[in-house]
Order: sequence, then C-alpha cells, then structure tokens
Amino acid sequence: MVTQSFPRTHKLMHIAALGALLLVGVGAPTGAKAAAPAACAELQAKYPDWKGKTLVNAINPHTPGYESIDPKDPSKYVGFDIDLGEQIGECLGFKLTYKAVTFAALLTTLASGQADIVISDIYATEERAKAADFITYSKVFDGVLVAKGNPKKITGINTSMCGAAAAENTGYVEVPLIQALVPECKKEGKPEPTIQLYDNNANCIQAILAGRADTYVNDVNTVDNAVKAYPDKLEKAIAVTIPYRVGIAVPKDEPKFRDAVKAALTEIHKSGDQLALLKKWNLDPENLIEPGLLMVK
Repeated sequence: MVTQSFPRTHKLMHIAALGALLLVGVGAPTGAKAAAPAACAELQAKYPDWKGKTLVNAINPHTPGYESIDPKDPSKYVGFDIDLGEQIGECLGFKLTYKAVTFAALLTTLASGQADIVISDIYATEERAKAADFITYSKVFDGVLVAKGNPKKITGINTSMCGAAAAENTGYVEVPLIQALVPECKKEGKPEPTIQLYDNNANCIQAILAGRADTYVNDVNTVDNAVKAYPDKLEKAIAVTIPYRVGIAVPKDEPKFRDAVKAALTEIHKSGDQLALLKKWNLDPENLIEPGLLMVK
C-alpha cells in the first residue's frame, strides 16, 4: 500500500461513514459473540461495579465494517465496533445498548451522562482527550477518494489539492488538515482548496459522484468500500498516514471504569479475538496495536 506521512496538526473529531440517512435513537446489537478470555473472570472480581449492569454506547452508525444499521433488521447494529463492545462487556460482565447520535454529538452525549462509553471508530486526539479519556488500540490510515482517473491529479493532503473542492464531514480531523494548505497554495500562486461540509460519508461520496466535489479524505476502509461500490466511477488516489490512534472514549471522572475497559481490551487483544474481529469485518489487521491510553488533564 502506498502511504503518505503527514505531520501532526489540529485535532478534531473523526468518524467515517458510508451509509444511508442518519438515525438517532437507541438500538440493539446483532451477531454471535466470541467466548470471553479466561482472565476475564479475574477482571470481573477486580472490577465488580459493572457486573450485571446495562451500559449505553454512543455511536454514529454509518460506517459499514465498523458500525452500521443491520440491513436485515433496522433496530439492530452490526460491525467491528459493535462486536468489540460486546466482547468488552462480556469480559467485564455488563451488557450494552446503543444510542445513535450525530458524529458531533458523540462526546457531548458521553459528557452529559446519556452514554457510558463511545466505541465508534473515533480518533483519539489531544483536543478530544480534554473531554474524555481514551483507550487506544489502532493506528490510523486515511484514503484519498477521487473520481475515476483522478482528473485533478491529487496525490495526497498536499498542494495537489490547491483549487480542488473537498467534501468532508463536519468535525473530522481532515478538515483542518486541508485548511492548513491554504497558505501553502497562496505561496505557490495557486487557488486555495475549498471544503464542502456534510453530515455523513454517504453525502460526501455522493458529492464526488455528482461532480460537486473532487476529493474526499477519510478512513481508508471506508474509501475502499466506496471504490468497491462504484468501481467505474471512483478510485483511491493514495493512502495517507495520520498521526492519531483509534480509541474508546470513557468519562474523565471514571478512572476505575477506564482501567477496567483497558484491562478487558488488553485480554481480548492478547487472546487474538480482536484480530479475528478485524478479519471478520475485512478490516486491515496491520493497523492493530497494543491497547494504550491518551489522557489530558
């Protein structure tokens, strides 16, 4: 895979989405669960506060492969994040229900107490860590989606985007990365890139298909899925490394819960179950890393 490294810059929220219209509500997961690792019994004894409880996971269910509405039952959700959350719950002895919200509302829903956790392909940044603690577990690769043939000859998040129209989601980390190109484009005497903001990835992709936008930068798996869906109309120009980690957000005032979730995720990682889930959902296992923490006081 060809990749482009990109320096650290502004931090905003991110979540990919290739789905239908946004649904806001509470739903149930679907799919079979893997057996919990043996060490989970010890964790339930060490962290008994959540055993037998039902917790709420705030999600934006428009990222096929990660979390999306079950096409067979619109009251349920499917994807890697759904399965991962279920395994963490099984390990610690709690069940999960789901509160579907807009992407921009994920952390505010958590902070307001309407949700207990956010497992929704969310990038952990220092700015976001001011609002929540993060248990990180994956490297981040973005894909640069363009029209078939790449008519604008875009080669990454660089001055090849000067004069291009980028379709992006409100609040995503890619927005400031593209905005940061403005002075560079002016320095080279080129027109600055423009950004069209949308509420979900499906609309961003549609903007390229309709000819309103030239590019869309998002999670590489989402971009790859878009190319698979429209192989005659779209292509991936390049894959771009972004200096963030994918993480699970928990309330800053719940350090014991944070430690419990990290301990459970570590056991799921060590057992190979997390890797198996990535393969199940056709996600790149090379991005997986040992669980870590991102906290900002």
